[in-house]
Amino acid sequence: MAISKETQVYGVPWEDAYGYVQAVKVGDTIYVSGQLSHDDEGNMIGPAPLDAAGKISDHSNMEVQMRQSYVNAAKILGRFGATLDNVVEEVMYVTDMEKAFAVAGPVRKAAYGSQRPEVAGTIIAIDRLALPTQLIEVKFIARV
Repeated sequence: MAISKETQVYGVPWEDAYGYVQAVKVGDTIYVSGQLSHDDEGNMIGPAPLDAAGKISDHSNMEVQMRQSYVNAAKILGRFGATLDNVVEEVMYVTDMEKAFAVAGPVRKAAYGSQRPEVAGTIIAIDRLALPTQLIEVKFIARV
């Protein structure tokens, strides 16, 4: 039995390359794919510098990338008539736990507009994300 789905995309190159959508709404639940720090054309905002071997050499743009990831999440949720207030869970993937933890509190509080966002959260450190200069990706589940 097929379920009814409403989807949204940005039109960035990696959607077609990988074959996915940015968000899927099923019933009253919105599943948002991992959001990262890019502009409307798909250009990375605050890319991490790479060393000669192509590895991230500096994680100081973690805050810039984290803030933009929340901006992008808010944009995609808005297409469903939702906001970050509708988010019930987030999972954050980061390439440097210490840098992420140092900025996550202030960034999240500002994004959600609350000193204690009512959002279940998980943060996971990983070796690398999809794009070489990417430091963070955040996926969300929202209810409307």
